[in-house]
Amino acid sequence: MQIKPLSDHVLIKPITREEKTKSGIVLPDTASKEKPEQGKVVAVGPGKMLESGKRQAMNVKKGQVVLFTKYGPNEIEIEDKEYLIAREDDILAMLE
Repeated sequence: MQIKPLSDHVLIKPITREEKTKSGIVLPDTASKEKPEQGKVVAVGPGKMLESGKRQAMNVKKGQVVLFTKYGPNEIEIEDKEYLIAREDDILAMLE
């Protein structure tokens, strides 16, 4: 199944980080209830429609790693994989 976001929406695959204690014990992601704040862009919508009738170009592109607001994106599951759909405004920065 292929997903095409609409308007200024972005489909993001969350990146979960392994957490280690100071003694080197790896904590599973189920131990941490915090939502991820990083992800890889999987698909990008065409952009927001402006009042003038033109589309505003998107700043993010497929394949980029981004930082986003913790509770901004909506969680979805497609073919047993977790994804997030966020507005471009929810994206705070791109990691290079």
